[in-house]
Amino acid sequence: MIRLALRLTVAGGREALVRLTVIAAAVAVGVALLLSTLAAVEATRGQNDRNAWLNTGGQFTQSRHARAADADPLWWLLRADHYDGRLIGRVDVAATGPESPVPPGLPRLPGPGEFYVSPALAALLRATPAQELADRYPGHRAGTIGRSALPGPDSLIVVVGRSPGDLAGKAGATRVTTIETRSPSRCNGPNCDVAAGIDADGMALILSVVAVALIFPVLILTGTASRLAAARREQRFAAMRLVGATPGQVSLIATIESAVAAVAGTAMGFGLWYALRPLVARADLTGTPFFTEDMSLGVGEVLLVAFGVPVAAAVAARVALRRVRVSPLGVTRRATPRPPRAWRLIPLALGLGQLWWVVGRVPEDTGGQILVFVPAMLVVLIGLVFAGPWLTMAGARLLVRFTRRPALLVAGRRLADDPKAGFRAVSGLVLALCVTSTAVGIITAVVAESGVPEDKAVFGSSVVADYGRQFRHKPAPPPPAPPTATRARLDSVPGVRGVLVIHTNPLRIPDPVEPRPPKGQPPILAGLVSCAELARMPAHNNCRAGAEAAAIPPDFSHFGMREDRAWPAVWPAADIGERRLRTLPVEGIIVTTDGSTAAVERVRTILAAAYPDELPPYTVAEDSAQRWADIEGYQQLATVVVAMSFPIAGCGLAVSVAGGLGERKRPFALLRLTGVPLRTLRRVVLLESAAPLLIVAALAIGTGFLTAQLFLQAQYGYSIRLPGAGYYGMTLAGIVVSLAVIASTLPLLRRITEPETARND
Repeated sequence: MIRLALRLTVAGGREALVRLTVIAAAVAVGVALLLSTLAAVEATRGQNDRNAWLNTGGQFTQSRHARAADADPLWWLLRADHYDGRLIGRVDVAATGPESPVPPGLPRLPGPGEFYVSPALAALLRATPAQELADRYPGHRAGTIGRSALPGPDSLIVVVGRSPGDLAGKAGATRVTTIETRSPSRCNGPNCDVAAGIDADGMALILSVVAVALIFPVLILTGTASRLAAARREQRFAAMRLVGATPGQVSLIATIESAVAAVAGTAMGFGLWYALRPLVARADLTGTPFFTEDMSLGVGEVLLVAFGVPVAAAVAARVALRRVRVSPLGVTRRATPRPPRAWRLIPLALGLGQLWWVVGRVPEDTGGQILVFVPAMLVVLIGLVFAGPWLTMAGARLLVRFTRRPALLVAGRRLADDPKAGFRAVSGLVLALCVTSTAVGIITAVVAESGVPEDKAVFGSSVVADYGRQFRHKPAPPPPAPPTATRARLDSVPGVRGVLVIHTNPLRIPDPVEPRPPKGQPPILAGLVSCAELARMPAHNNCRAGAEAAAIPPDFSHFGMREDRAWPAVWPAADIGERRLRTLPVEGIIVTTDGSTAAVERVRTILAAAYPDELPPYTVAEDSAQRWADIEGYQQLATVVVAMSFPIAGCGLAVSVAGGLGERKRPFALLRLTGVPLRTLRRVVLLESAAPLLIVAALAIGTGFLTAQLFLQAQYGYSIRLPGAGYYGMTLAGIVVSLAVIASTLPLLRRITEPETARND
């Protein structure tokens, strides 16, 4: 039987070849997506391991490694720098002896006046004027950091050699005897944007959910392709039954037909994944792209996909073609199928009910949350597929009841007689709409509740040097006021509009915006600034009349970033003269610029040279981007899901409509012989696909938003927000494109309804 099945598979004519090609293409896309997900998970773990050494010197090193008795201590200072919005990890090291530990990727420790840089930073140094970047690192380059220490190909890292006397006693500097080799997923220090590892388990969960959301439409496309020419195949299988074939043998032949295509599609999927691997490696899922070599698979994963996908496809095809097991007479005496019952709404209600039950009962651990939310959302998607035929039938019956137009009557009665077939064509698009609505609903609410600024920062292009001690590991005296030469250099930079030096507050003036600290905490003191310098600031800059100095809040550089702060119209005056103010130590410096890269980076370099042992300056825009990097990553993943789901679902729709036309070409040809205009038949075909889409799309969108609302209430305790115009435009565009896909199959109708098609077989 297997040999016969193989012969029938490859010798079934053009229809069989088209069917096998479509199934193989659908399986290839699914396999490529699955392999990309598995490879991305492995690449994330590898990236995490190479990032581990940057956690040296923190609490993790002390808790996970015993001090090496025979090693000379190494002074270690990690800081985060930036260039044009890109993060630069800077590590200052000072050896105390020949046995001091050496970080990975370095042949030796750099001495005073030497530094090692990553290849990406070396290229940036060559392409950038020295006054914008290279002047921050005194001395000369001793070499390049090897790949074993780089999270990604575009990582910007510099290791600067210092003397022990330079780092001893500096805030943030620690003595270590080992280099960290295991990266944590969380970090709570001031340099977590550089040192923190990636939550590999969390990223694996996110990528798995994305893969499920992407493969769902692919599975529907595969099932749709498996049903191509089902009516003609039923007749062929009925003939086999008449000559003695058993139901099991017929099912085996049908399964082998799809298994052959699945094996070919799996092989194509491996080739497609390998060809697209460099492109997938460039995806910025963790803050930096992957090395292409990191996108690799283990032997177990390869075997699982190579054998599991064809087996799963064969099982799916066997289920999809279960009606070929009818008796020989059953093919010719087929009656109208039983209408779907209302019980099909139960799975959808169960999935939503599970999400509703979770509200107020969310497990505290991540594993428990996964077990609660992921199955519930999968049940919602499966329930939507189950409920679709019943909703299609109900909508079709209403359509027939309230219309007298021929095309609407024919389309409505066909949908009412076989709503499963009508919904099957649009099921992929319905799921895509549901997934899109859920993703957009959750992301919109998270962004709104998290206070992510939308270009509201007045000082977005300002360079901020924060020298406050509230985030330091140990206390240290504040740095002195910048000398006159430094002020003059800042003022001379083209594009600089104002320089504001925030001095320490010896007058004990409280914060004018939040003067009352939380209970049990000391009062937050304001910073003191010159009214003359404040007048050059582009935002709220009013001093009292006649005052030389004013008191401003410590986070004045983030003016306009928070809507819940009531800023006074006039800053409180400080009873201190301009001359004495300039002698006070500084808490911070704000330099407003025109936003050009040259101005920002020259200012940053001047400040870094003036205060080499302090935290490097940053811009408010960089600080904001770093704070909400995770949310931006989720938005990117949601965009990938949306961008991939609609095209795949559209292909499934085209295959389904074209296959339906092929199966009904004889009835349509007979209708044309009886005088039905071709335009009426085209309307029938369009309505048969458009009506289920429009009927169930409303439920899919509503279900997606309700799922997002229940998830947000359970996980975060707040409600969904209305999405922006982009969502409505994207949804409308998806529906319009879907209708265009249906319309693109209508030219086939003229060819398949020619009079000779109606001949008796």
